[in-house]
Amino acid sequence: MSRVNLATTKFSLKLHEVHRQVNDHFTVGFLAIMIFKFLPRFSLNHLRGKQNERILEHVAFGLVRHIHKSLRLPIMIAPNAQRRPTLQRLHQPSALLKPSVAVGRRSIFIQTEETPNTNALKFLPNQPVLPPGLTTSFIEYLNPKSTLTPPYSSLLASKLMAIPDVTSVFYGTDFITITKNQEAEWIHIKPEIFSLITETLTSGAPIVNVTSTKSGDMNNVHEENDSLSYNENDSEVVGMIKELLELRIRPAIQEDGGDIEFRGFENGQVLLKLRGACRTCDSSTVTLKNGIEGMLMHYIEEVKGVKQVLDEEEEIAAREFAKFEEKLHQQKSVTSPVS
Repeated sequence: MSRVNLATTKFSLKLHEVHRQVNDHFTVGFLAIMIFKFLPRFSLNHLRGKQNERILEHVAFGLVRHIHKSLRLPIMIAPNAQRRPTLQRLHQPSALLKPSVAVGRRSIFIQTEETPNTNALKFLPNQPVLPPGLTTSFIEYLNPKSTLTPPYSSLLASKLMAIPDVTSVFYGTDFITITKNQEAEWIHIKPEIFSLITETLTSGAPIVNVTSTKSGDMNNVHEENDSLSYNENDSEVVGMIKELLELRIRPAIQEDGGDIEFRGFENGQVLLKLRGACRTCDSSTVTLKNGIEGMLMHYIEEVKGVKQVLDEEEEIAAREFAKFEEKLHQQKSVTSPVS
């Protein structure tokens, strides 16, 4: 057997060893590229003598060592970018042959949506906000004290309420609505809101803590039922009102960053309470009269109108505002010239 044929045979045996060691995961095309990477740029037909025979053997051995190193060195991916690369054991599955999967990691992507209320902004963290099993469809915090009060305390809401010019925090099923003062600008508030929400989500801490209250010898969790949920004691008319509000009205209001609460039905008047972004919206009266009232009166003949119910604090604020407007009107009348 000639020296060239012998060298070629040894080279083929080495290639076969390489092919076996990589478990058929490298194609022949890849091996060809590796060969041309190590071989000089001249034809095999010009190889003659023991010196050139040793060249072929060194090329084959070099190829084997290169593949061995490739199998033992881990691929540098984003999570491992800050780590020093270390050699793996020879029989350990290689990262080159197995796609890397980030375990226990998830991307945080928070979207924002504008609402009809220019002072309210809707944040969508792409995951549920309210804990599972709650019978209420929303939680609203109107002051810092309420964020720490059972049964629905929230550290995130407490931090958000501590931001200057933030007036309320509203939790929907999968969104958070933040309301600010009219004088404040979102460009100054949004970065801190994003930071606090992201910090809470990445930490894995619950957004809402359902607090147990002790009653007698039993620990009970106090929960407020959804005002639109079915109640066997409701009359037929009230049941129809709730069903219409639940199916036709609530989805549109939730889309605007708020919610609706049923407070009763008296003398043909449906008593409602708007929440979230709709609570302080300038167009809330238009929404009640033109939207909700018109639809309820169209489908249910017993309904004669819709009224918005104010909480005690809101009633006090409304009365004080009315007094302030009246005082301004009187001052204007005194200072105006008599014609």
